[in-house]
Amino acid sequence: MTTTAAVDTAADAPSKSVRRRTVAQAIVEYLQVQYSELDGERRRLIPGMYGIFGHGNSVGVAQGIDEYGVDFPHIAGKNEQSMVHAAIGYAKATNRAATLACTASAGPGSTNMISGASTATTNRLPVLLFPADIINNRKGDPVLQQIEHPVERDVSANDAFRPVSRYFDRITTPSQLLVTLPEALRVLTDPVDTGAVVVCLPQDIQGEAYDFPEEFFTPRVWPIRRRPAAQEEIRDAIEIIRRAQRPVFIAGGGVRYSDAADELARLSADFGIPVVETYAGKGMGPNSELGLGGLGVDGTIGANRIAGRADCVISVGSRLQDFITASHSLFENPDVQLVHFNVSSFDAHKMGSYPVVGDAKLSLTALHEGLTDAAYQSVAGYRDEIAAARQATADVLEQDLEYIPGENMSQAQVIDVLNKHTGADDALVLGSGGVVGGVHKAWDTSNGTKVLSEYANSCMGHELPAGLGYRLATPDAPGDVFVLIGDGTYYMQPTELITAVQEHQKITVVIIDNSGHQCIWPLQVAKGGHEFGTQLRERSAETGRLDGAVVPVDIAANAASFGAVSWSTNTIEEFKSALEEAREVENRPAVVVAHVEPWRYLTGNGAFWDVGAAMTSERPETVEGGTKHREARERQRYYGPTIAPGRGV
Repeated sequence: MTTTAAVDTAADAPSKSVRRRTVAQAIVEYLQVQYSELDGERRRLIPGMYGIFGHGNSVGVAQGIDEYGVDFPHIAGKNEQSMVHAAIGYAKATNRAATLACTASAGPGSTNMISGASTATTNRLPVLLFPADIINNRKGDPVLQQIEHPVERDVSANDAFRPVSRYFDRITTPSQLLVTLPEALRVLTDPVDTGAVVVCLPQDIQGEAYDFPEEFFTPRVWPIRRRPAAQEEIRDAIEIIRRAQRPVFIAGGGVRYSDAADELARLSADFGIPVVETYAGKGMGPNSELGLGGLGVDGTIGANRIAGRADCVISVGSRLQDFITASHSLFENPDVQLVHFNVSSFDAHKMGSYPVVGDAKLSLTALHEGLTDAAYQSVAGYRDEIAAARQATADVLEQDLEYIPGENMSQAQVIDVLNKHTGADDALVLGSGGVVGGVHKAWDTSNGTKVLSEYANSCMGHELPAGLGYRLATPDAPGDVFVLIGDGTYYMQPTELITAVQEHQKITVVIIDNSGHQCIWPLQVAKGGHEFGTQLRERSAETGRLDGAVVPVDIAANAASFGAVSWSTNTIEEFKSALEEAREVENRPAVVVAHVEPWRYLTGNGAFWDVGAAMTSERPETVEGGTKHREARERQRYYGPTIAPGRGV
């Protein structure tokens, strides 16, 4: 599915004619002539629609696509949440310049999209959702799947979208589209406001006819603007950084979406400033002696060591979530100053940072000019400290990759092999769980593979459909799209493999099978509890709990039943061979299952993460764990506010 297109710019004289269409038909025709433009590249903003049709949208939206979707393909999703995740993958592949629309039937079909909507909004990624709604005219109340609120009669189940949407509306009359759809697309193409855009479509309204002005269907281009920061903010940020001896950059997802990796690398090299990465910013740091890899709870030893000592932390395009900041305990220098470059004022002010609100690419270019004029350099000997930190990271990783006789291959070894197998033409899609932490800590980004992590909402089930969405957005791109998940995630959302078969799309899904949600039990045990509910085991007749034999599941056979080509591997050699064979698969998904040692993980880094550890218990070990956790909370601190020199009261 291609998205790049030209717009007919011939300007006709304004017409007073009208086009009589239903609401659904008008939506389809309107979306087909909407374009985005980013850095001079113009493309279709909404090139197609995912949809699962039920009574709520099968004679409305489905009819509109069928009759008027001339260049508007329908993709038959298998799960409504997965449809939204596919749209997110599409948006990531196009750097937020395009996305897919999604439609679902009324009731649970629509509310199934809420998790996807929350993921999109949390990650600042555009998706356009058309959930079907209850019947507007109320003549048949209550209709099938209607939730009747006893007081607020205008509330429907779709109101649950409100807190997870960047824009929410409900169409109650056809003429409302004239205002709602342009506003929806404005939000989708605004780097600050973008996220889940939800336009609810009551079932009867979908089929209502209206004389839409012909001008409504005029092709329109929505420019995605780079907005510069205020010169005063740039000047003050330069003054703060100029006084630092050991600064560090945090590369967030905003570096990716602003295409500012080159500017960041130049700043790092020219002024001796190391770079650490968030999950969304993985691969945005420089491939140099100043790149330290992932930061935070799953970060490298070296990245955390340098960030902990830094006297100036310069964030670029990050939400600074708790996994990155170690729940506000990571930056230990008592005199640390924080500066945040972000297109969003909301994010730029976090943790008392001095805010620089504007496009990252433009801001970093201006920062480079200012630091050059100031003849800035980090303190002598800082590069030696950074080199020692990188070596500490390498030493730990070497230990984690060692072969242990009598054990299965480890998750770390699987990640390492996949890392060496991929290259600059490939993409790796991740979502949640232990595999994300492993990649964040151990993946070498110098091979050029684009790493796309979804860890803001940490939504299990995101990965496979997002990988398909990425492939749909880049059908002619060389290389493969790899999806890395655990068996727990696969059990939640495997069915988009069927959609990939329908669409003749090649994605390679690597499944780490460790018979459970194995990244959770270490957290339980570390906080003084016992493992509970994380293993894929039968219920024991003796204990009455799920601590019996491991449930045998042949994931490879299951994937094959969906139409995928699949392999089941037990050794590193088998895994390498399967990856090579999967490269040769065309026009259908490939699934490689890696059976790993269930309880072997990468070495921890000691970073704190605040969770609800038990404050009381009959078990001494639980009491002890809770006490230690509360003691560790003393490491949390209040940061800021960082005030530019001469700007205080």
